[in-house]
Amino acid sequence: MAVWHVRDFTPDDLEAVVRLDGESTTTDRSAVFRLSEVVAALQAQHPSVVAVADGHLVGAAVARVDGDRAWVLRISLHPSWRNLGLGSALLAALEHRLHGAGAKILAAVLPEEETGATALGNSGFRPQRGLTYFEKVQPVTAQDSALLSSLGAMVPEGGLWEKLTGMADEKQLIDRRLVLPLAHPELAEEHGVEPPQAVVLFGPPGTGKSTFAKAVASRLGWPFVEFFPSRIALEEGIANGLSRRFEEVAQLDHVLVFIDEVEEVAAARNLADPASVGVVNELLKSIVRFRDRDGRLLICATNTVAALDPAFLRHGRFDYVLPVGPPDRHARKALWAGYLARTGTEADTEVLARASEGFTPADIKQAARTVAQSVFEHTLDTGARTQPGTEEYLQTISRTRPTVTQEMALEFADHTIRYGRT
Repeated sequence: MAVWHVRDFTPDDLEAVVRLDGESTTTDRSAVFRLSEVVAALQAQHPSVVAVADGHLVGAAVARVDGDRAWVLRISLHPSWRNLGLGSALLAALEHRLHGAGAKILAAVLPEEETGATALGNSGFRPQRGLTYFEKVQPVTAQDSALLSSLGAMVPEGGLWEKLTGMADEKQLIDRRLVLPLAHPELAEEHGVEPPQAVVLFGPPGTGKSTFAKAVASRLGWPFVEFFPSRIALEEGIANGLSRRFEEVAQLDHVLVFIDEVEEVAAARNLADPASVGVVNELLKSIVRFRDRDGRLLICATNTVAALDPAFLRHGRFDYVLPVGPPDRHARKALWAGYLARTGTEADTEVLARASEGFTPADIKQAARTVAQSVFEHTLDTGARTQPGTEEYLQTISRTRPTVTQEMALEFADHTIRYGRT
């Protein structure tokens, strides 16, 4: 075995260091410091050393100095040069240069059993027990921002998921089927669970399907992009427009795409209407392409799941077809309690929940808003603020027409059995 020579990194070494980085790793876990950070440190001329043997670069140690603390970003070794003391030699040379740069604390963070762990231990670095490394990856880069702006996208504010009140059963179902596998992909993979990539939410209007979609994006910290079929049709034709937009979102690492009232573009194909056939076919092809990469989720919502083309709901295109129905009594009680808490009003939520049977979350919101507006106007007119009670809310409920009729409720129950895939 030839003897190595350790020297300072030079710009001519960059390509070899990048190549060595891919050859060196001994674990499938991602490095804490990305390769782009390593390259940035090298280009900024932070202290770094390389080892050369027979004219070939066989090792590298890269650091970054932050005040009096220096981070060892990477220790890379060619596989044939492991366990020969090269890692310790690289660290010794790197330490000398870091001390000269004013660093008093030398630190490293890397996955267990990764290349360099043994060398760190042999060089006097001690693992700090009882510490947990926390990381949050921002889903949007500066480059993504321009694309998201052109798509009319948004990054939902944090905490939307926690603000969802009522609808506990639906919330739990969506949380377990959608959010958790996407938020914990490594654990899901260990259990053989494939994170969902496309789902359908169906149910009567006003039951909160779009709210759930935005809340999922908020929980994941992903950009939220909504496709509006009617707008796309006016701008450039529905088939071409859908295809182009799916191609654009494919450039993003993480994104939640939402299509409301998807029956507008995915209704059962009419063979007598070639245009409708072309639209559905293009959407089906776009969904297949969309599923080619991880880290993306398509949520389609519909009020009339029975109207969708049978091929649209087929296994392999959508992972789940989830029902989102009117809130039950417990959910209505929770919804009323939330609105009352915001205004500091006292009323019997149990009575209000029973009186608002068949109401959707949107219906309850409207009734609560009507009472709030009435109290606001009374305060302006009289100068004295009064607190509405149970009776005032009951009167408003009696004047509010529920969105979901008995016929719609029965149809939803039937569709849950026929089409639901949870």
